[in-house]
Amino acid sequence: QVQLVESGGGLVQTGGSLSLVCAASARTFANLFMGWFRQAPGKEREFVAAISWSGANTYYADSVKGRFTIIRDNDENKVYLLMNSVKPEDTAVYYCGASNRGEFRSRIYFEEGVQYWGQGTQVTVSS
Repeated sequence: QVQLVESGGGLVQTGGSLSLVCAASARTFANLFMGWFRQAPGKEREFVAAISWSGANTYYADSVKGRFTIIRDNDENKVYLLMNSVKPEDTAVYYCGASNRGEFRSRIYFEEGVQYWGQGTQVTVSS
């Protein structure tokens, strides 16, 4: 069983920055492919970013590429989402997910492999 707890959400102005943290309670954290997802009001959950076990490979949705960065610290069992140049359309509840996928073939493939989810943290970008 893996427990994921997100933190770091809040209110930020357009163009500002915010850092989200996902803390995992898993001795096998270093073996987990981790990702961030978000869900805006009235919309379906969407993929944001993913990072491989070692952190060597990262993947991003086109909508956040160049603005967001996903990193992980396997010693601390944490994965981060560094959000820069945020926009009002980034407003959503952000979720951390741990996937059993060994590779990233596609966003759908990765999301279908997510076995554990955090409770989410709200990010609101004011215009």
